[in-house]
Amino acid sequence: MTEPLYRDFTSQADLDAEYDVERSVADFEAYRRRFAEASDNALAGLEPLSGVPYGPTVDEHLDLYVSPEPRAPVLVFFHGGYWRMLSSADFAFAAVGPAALGLTVVNVNYALCPHVTIDEIVRQARAAVAWTWRSIAPHGGDPKQIFVAGHSAGAHLAAMCLLTRWSETYGLPDDLIKGAALVGGLYDLRPLPFTFVQPQLQLEWGQVLRNSPLLRARAIPDVPVLIAYGERETAEFRRQSADFAKAWQEAGNPRPDVLVQQGDDHFSSALALADPDSSLARAIGRMIRAATSA
Repeated sequence: MTEPLYRDFTSQADLDAEYDVERSVADFEAYRRRFAEASDNALAGLEPLSGVPYGPTVDEHLDLYVSPEPRAPVLVFFHGGYWRMLSSADFAFAAVGPAALGLTVVNVNYALCPHVTIDEIVRQARAAVAWTWRSIAPHGGDPKQIFVAGHSAGAHLAAMCLLTRWSETYGLPDDLIKGAALVGGLYDLRPLPFTFVQPQLQLEWGQVLRNSPLLRARAIPDVPVLIAYGERETAEFRRQSADFAKAWQEAGNPRPDVLVQQGDDHFSSALALADPDSSLARAIGRMIRAATSA
């Protein structure tokens, strides 16, 4: 009998069928075009302050979408791309919905595998949040109202930031992050060394265990969490979201708000961020209003 690689999966082909999101949709190139057009429109319409450095390497920069509202809540957003492709500019559209809610948006760029490890990408994500706490006030944002969000690999990075012990690592307040919106995320990295992304990610087992939010959930009971995913995601992506929601609650937190985005797949779920009237944008707005009025 063949030993499973992960859960009940006994072959890379079976795992790839679940985790190769580009092949899970009928026309991925059409989504590429939609992402590019939506991001071009966002960059032209919102006119961000682009390329602001938050760390010492060339890839550690961010784009600031400054709210006209004084002391606006801040949403730190991490883009997707399996930690190996895309940039903050490719996800400029993700600022449209949050900006319409009156938020200042910090759209984070980071280095990519295989040039760096996932350990390093997580470090950069945390550094971007720390920069935001220290530096957003002169740009009109409120450092006492920082939220994190991300899509796919970016949701993983947002979850890792949520779970960071900020006082131990950065000397910052442990309640630095006031809420998290996680969209179509990867929270358990254990299957990935057996998939098509491994040649670029080069995951070692220690990295997998250190960087799996599902395995590191802990009690942060005062922080609201939104877990969203498309109704048409693959079974494994849906399961990962459900399992992280369960782990979050079992760690001693209130049940997260779980949003199944009706009719959406992995990529249309992200494009919902560009629509202020989408169920996702409205859910983010509810989460932030609840946190800021507490």
